[in-house]
Amino acid sequence: QVQLVESGGGLVQAGGSLRLSCAASVDTFSTYAMGWFRQAPGKERGFVARISRSGGYTVYADSVKGRFTISRDNAKNTVSLQMNSLKPEDTAVYYCAVEKRNSGAIYYSPLAYENWGQGTQVTVSS
Repeated sequence: QVQLVESGGGLVQAGGSLRLSCAASVDTFSTYAMGWFRQAPGKERGFVARISRSGGYTVYADSVKGRFTISRDNAKNTVSLQMNSLKPEDTAVYYCAVEKRNSGAIYYSPLAYENWGQGTQVTVSS
C-alpha cells in the first residue's frame, strides 16, 4: 500500500507561482507512473498531469500546458508540480495519485489511479 502526502498549496495572486510536492511512502516508487489531479467545488476531479516511471515522459491537460511542469525524484520518492502564471480558474484541491498497473482506463481518467493523497488547497485570487 502506497501512502501519499501532498504539500505546498496556499493562496497566491493571479500570475503567481506555487510548487506542490507529493511524498510517497513506498520503496518501489520508481516502478509507478504518477499523476496530479484537481477538484474545484461542485466539479468532478480532473486530470492535470502525468509522469512516467523514469520521468522521461510527461503529459498535461490542455488547460495547464505551458504553465505547469510535473517532475519526479525517484531517489527521494517525490513527485512535484511547478505551477506558474496561475489563474483564478486553477483554484482547486490538488491531489497526487499512483497509476494502477493494467487498469484498462485511459491515463487522464481518475479510474486509472489509486492511493490518492489527502489533497492540498490552491487558491488563486484575481
